[in-house]
Amino acid sequence: MLAVPAVIYFAVVYAYPLIWLLLKSFSSPTGFTLQPYIGFMSDPFNWRVIGNTLRVAAWVTLFCLVVGYPAAFALARAGAFVQIVMLVSIILPLSIGAVVKAFAWQIVLRRDGVVSQLMLGLGIWDEPQRLLFTETGLVLGAANIFLPFMILPIYSVVKLIDPRLSEAGATLGATPLYRFTHVTLPLTLPGVVSGIAFVFSMSVSMFVIPSLLIGDRFQTLSTLTGRSFLLMRNEQLGSTTAVVLLVLAVSIVVASTWVGRRLGGRT
Repeated sequence: MLAVPAVIYFAVVYAYPLIWLLLKSFSSPTGFTLQPYIGFMSDPFNWRVIGNTLRVAAWVTLFCLVVGYPAAFALARAGAFVQIVMLVSIILPLSIGAVVKAFAWQIVLRRDGVVSQLMLGLGIWDEPQRLLFTETGLVLGAANIFLPFMILPIYSVVKLIDPRLSEAGATLGATPLYRFTHVTLPLTLPGVVSGIAFVFSMSVSMFVIPSLLIGDRFQTLSTLTGRSFLLMRNEQLGSTTAVVLLVLAVSIVVASTWVGRRLGGRT
């Protein structure tokens, strides 16, 4: 009985919209049809949109993993005061909306922005270049926003690893690389899988960030869905793209859960 209010709430605000999307994507004036999906999958433009979505999500996830993995270790091994400062620095930006962050990255990535001036000062660029409204700028901005969701799951796992395990491997003659690949990395894989699932699923479905950082010329499934509903007023196309996006996101979560359970069982 205590769960009934929560079940009713989720049924109204979560299950009903999803069911409406599913029914709308399969509906036609004559009844049930698969034509919306056949038409969607037969259009090369839509395949490019799916490719854009998966490619950007993969790059954002990889960037967050490369930066977030050592950051999680630094956070777990830091002293009490430094750890508090780092946690605040990681968690506090989550209270700021994605719209505000995206507008801030517009200032950073423009031709006279911080990144361009830094590259000129280091001598890497000969003249100012614009990163705003480019795929590189989108990856950088999205990775900055989603980075805490990679650091925190890995940190929660690293915090539980006994540092003496690496020391024991060293006393047995194992090299640092061998200790990392055979001791540390396998123990942190559940956190890595969770972080990848979080970041990849959010990167696949992000809407505000690509709308502000790259514009309409670079379409992803989420922006195409929003454009179908808001501009084209095509509810069937919007529902179809939303269902395709939902299938991708659910597949990521299911696959990561399966991999995490297997890794957790081995550990």
